[in-house]
Amino acid sequence: MSNIENRFMKSANELTLTEAREALDHAEIFSLELTKACLAEIQSRNPALNAFLEIWQESALQEAKASDERRARGESLGVLDGIPIAIKDNMLIEGRKCSSASKILENYVSVRDATVIKKLKAQGAVFLGRTNMDEFAMGGSTENSAFGPTRNPHDPDRVPGGSSGGSAVAVAANLCLAATGSDTGGSIRQPASFCGVVGLKPTYGRVSRSGLMAMASSFDQIGPLAKSVEDAALLFEAVAGKDALDQTTVDAKPFEPAWRENLQGIRIGLPKQAWGQGIDGEVRTPVERAVSVLKRLGAEVVDVELPYAEEVLAVYYIVMPCEASTNLSRFDGMRYGAREHASNLLETYLETRGENIGPEARRRILLGTYALSAGYYDAYYKKAKQVQTLIKNAYADALTHVDALLTPTTPTVAYEIGSKVNDPLSMYLGDLFTVGANVAGLPAVSVPCKEVGGLPVGMHLTGKAFDESTLLAIAGAYEQS
Repeated sequence: MSNIENRFMKSANELTLTEAREALDHAEIFSLELTKACLAEIQSRNPALNAFLEIWQESALQEAKASDERRARGESLGVLDGIPIAIKDNMLIEGRKCSSASKILENYVSVRDATVIKKLKAQGAVFLGRTNMDEFAMGGSTENSAFGPTRNPHDPDRVPGGSSGGSAVAVAANLCLAATGSDTGGSIRQPASFCGVVGLKPTYGRVSRSGLMAMASSFDQIGPLAKSVEDAALLFEAVAGKDALDQTTVDAKPFEPAWRENLQGIRIGLPKQAWGQGIDGEVRTPVERAVSVLKRLGAEVVDVELPYAEEVLAVYYIVMPCEASTNLSRFDGMRYGAREHASNLLETYLETRGENIGPEARRRILLGTYALSAGYYDAYYKKAKQVQTLIKNAYADALTHVDALLTPTTPTVAYEIGSKVNDPLSMYLGDLFTVGANVAGLPAVSVPCKEVGGLPVGMHLTGKAFDESTLLAIAGAYEQS
């Protein structure tokens, strides 16, 4: 038995980021060993799970070797130096393919690094490969990838959630130590819940979106998927910060972890409007047990009013398709990506987009184009933006009385692959508890509850703007309990 297996009772690839960091610092393991363990697990399990679209074995081993050499010289670059991570397939890496899981960008090679990628490289992280996702981040199941669905490691017949399903599966199946995801309406937190890992959506403006393929620009936010709350905090801290390349980033007070052993003095609100009908019993029971744990830790749990909770989903599914329609107009076959040859320019556009953009993305493009068209803009988009302001105010008011709002992450556990493909409205309802944080621009985290029936369930906490410290402190105290 190796030193790692002896001390942690785990294989190298099963370590949390925090455990691996400690082992690297004590020379109990090398980055090359960590990386080889992850690559071996990927080779063994990825053919069945389809979490990775591309594996960068040669460069990952080179990066790991370079990390070990730096550490031997006493020149470690940071807490992520030598840590093997996975990257969602919508974040640009210079010289690497980045397809957003779409056929239209199947062979697109990036000419620059996303800001998040620059920061991870500066920390010395080891990139294992790019992970599968719903095409252009449009979906909640990772079934909408042009390269096949990703499967839940807890039950391969079920979805892993989406759109960051590949990243969530990579973490849950110990194919990597942590991963990046993007969250527009729950795309980090929902797969985190379905796969039993931690998923953090930071406050809008906390993390640069430069180099992230845009879906809905006013909602998109990059965040971590990890095996523990502390791991999520480490990865978040590494990528957060103002960026001159993204004018929506904010020069906020830097994130500083504030871990707690108890929750004395913390008030947690249960939105009355969110705890009615529609939550499956196999979700409600473990989340209610989690609430009891928080009470035992000293938190005061109170009911709160959250007006416009019923309107959140409708607002999101108007504004998001409008922004997606605008953002995806750039993929026309003229500047980059696939191009179908036709007799004239219009037919080239139509053939290219029709043949190379999948049905869910086309559905959202059509919905958004319709809502923005003459005669409908005021009735749909303008009205939705007005209601969005009311929703933001409602969340701000509720959070003046409590430190965080608590709901389940999803109303159901992971469902069977194919069961909702022909019922998109049912799939959209899976975003019921997550979209509010995006519409209001607030931080939110999904933390695994104790499993019931073998399928993971997530507890969802929404916090005050730029107060990820308190949010993660609550999540961390619950996790440690």
